[in-house]
Amino acid sequence: MGRVSEGTLPSEVIAAAAKLGENIRAARARRGLTQDELAKACNITRKTLYSLEKGAPGTAVGTAFTVLMRLGRLEEVQKLADAKSDPYTPPARDGAQPAT
Repeated sequence: MGRVSEGTLPSEVIAAAAKLGENIRAARARRGLTQDELAKACNITRKTLYSLEKGAPGTAVGTAFTVLMRLGRLEEVQKLADAKSDPYTPPARDGAQPAT
């Protein structure tokens, strides 16, 4: 698997990565954490955290999830594409709950 570059991704994905990075940086700042402190808590380098905060699209999903977990925001991520909020989830039949 090759490296992800901005040239191979849709502009919407690049914008979403940049927005996520901004949000992570702001959440870190609201908690009074430095990049070094958060990186150490996540067992990653400060350079990796810097890349994530700058919206680098090649940052591993697991790394992003770990940072979000340390910031107390993993629960929101777990709701992404959840069947309960997906308009493509078929309605339950006979009172059964849709699969999640």
